[in-house]
Amino acid sequence: MRKKKKQLISVIMPYYQKIDSVNRTIKSIVNQSYKKFELIIVYDDETLDDYYKIKNFIRNYKKIKIIKNIKNIGAGKSRNVGIKNSNGNIITFIDSDDTWHPQKLKKQLNFLNKNNYNFIFCGYRKILRKKSIKVITNSKYLDYKDLLKSCEIGLSTVMIKKKIINNELFTNLKTQEDLAAWLKITKKHKAFFLNEMLVNWYKTKNSLSSNFIQKICDAFKVFYFYQKLPLFKSFYYLIILSTNSIKRKF
Repeated sequence: MRKKKKQLISVIMPYYQKIDSVNRTIKSIVNQSYKKFELIIVYDDETLDDYYKIKNFIRNYKKIKIIKNIKNIGAGKSRNVGIKNSNGNIITFIDSDDTWHPQKLKKQLNFLNKNNYNFIFCGYRKILRKKSIKVITNSKYLDYKDLLKSCEIGLSTVMIKKKIINNELFTNLKTQEDLAAWLKITKKHKAFFLNEMLVNWYKTKNSLSSNFIQKICDAFKVFYFYQKLPLFKSFYYLIILSTNSIKRKF
């Protein structure tokens, strides 16, 4: 019997001024137990100091390539660049200050294939200065209506079959671009939850994702401009989403 060919997983990582953490992130990827992957780093900083540092760090890793944007276009648009330049039929994402458990790709791919899912995510730990918080969902899956009220899908926890991704999956919002992307996908495909903690999310000084006011403003844009919800409904879901986000911090 012919041995089943392993699937190539494309890992997409935008980079902008995270030189203190990016090597740790890259190491967590190259140390994965599942070895058939490519890492695409999309360099999104107009200054080149970090670019040459990263190039030097990855020089011995054939599975890693770096793409340099002509100008700064933001994390969301950079992920779109990564997707367009990917070769795998499975897409994953990681931010340049997060890390993965060594079994992350292997466990998620098994879960995806065993159940014939198109879109999955897992639990993660928020690593704060004095404590860590587990972020999980109590449901087997999340759908469009669920995500309007609470986005429990961490970007670095996601695995998606490339065939369901349309062009320009991510918007150019500074934050909440992942929420906009998951809402776009879950109009047709549910996001199924693998109940394992396989990702660490670190709070860093210059992290836009930790800026609560920015997230509020961008969440409203997701509802009103991208989902085309009426003004009242946009504010309604914004209040619920914000309340649930605050609850998860305690």
